[in-house]
Amino acid sequence: MRILATLLTPTRGNAYIHGLDVVKNPAEIRKHIGLILGGDRGFYGRLTGRENLWYFAILNNMTASETKKRIDEVLLQVRLTEAADIAVEKYSKGMKQRLHIARGILTNPDVVLMDEPTIGLDPEGAHELRAFIPRFISQGKTILLTTHYMSEADELSDQIAIINKGSIMAAGTPGEIKKNFSQTAVAELILRRNMTQEIRRLMALPGMRNITQIDDGPIQKMTLFMEPDADIKDSIISLLSADNVEYFAMRDATLEEAYLSIVSRDDNVELNNSD
Repeated sequence: MRILATLLTPTRGNAYIHGLDVVKNPAEIRKHIGLILGGDRGFYGRLTGRENLWYFAILNNMTASETKKRIDEVLLQVRLTEAADIAVEKYSKGMKQRLHIARGILTNPDVVLMDEPTIGLDPEGAHELRAFIPRFISQGKTILLTTHYMSEADELSDQIAIINKGSIMAAGTPGEIKKNFSQTAVAELILRRNMTQEIRRLMALPGMRNITQIDDGPIQKMTLFMEPDADIKDSIISLLSADNVEYFAMRDATLEEAYLSIVSRDDNVELNNSD
């Protein structure tokens, strides 16, 4: 991300934005990009939110009239208008993250780089930030997001690339990756009675990989992770007793489960879906 943002020079290989080489045309590329980071760094705490944005507008050679107009627009967009003239050191984490967004879109870029922007945010703040991405896309912007949260990537992305040890291991739409790269079939069950005593026998079935369970009062919820071609539904129901199985359904693997399959295959380690 820092190479694409022209902050670092690649040791090898090439990277382009709008057909422009990040090494040969950094000044031109900076006219097209915005960078949204996460965390507390990147602002001057004693300056207000508005003053911070003025500073970054000057660094981007924006005119005074353009700067005033854009600052008002982005502050309104991230709901910081009322806090605009408060020192940033008094901002909450969520407010600082919204100010990061305002800074990233201040120049109205058509490419926005978001480098793990939800790290350290509480659930409300993370949800709030994710809500901005569809708005950016509706404005015709391209978003490049890095994240360790698979549910976040699944929810927001049109295209995904999974990187392990510096190499792209899989690429495609979320659906394509889940379909083509997952090495796990998943069954969800709801049982009328607790069947913990049968876990060992279930694990002995051919193709069974892992089992998780949650007790909800008298009801037990069970998730079974199996090899994709395991044909053991009848054996599972027989072990658990048909009159005890309230619900049984196979589902597609989640993106996180597909990711674990990809990384486990590459690292040659045993897949464990309990994490």
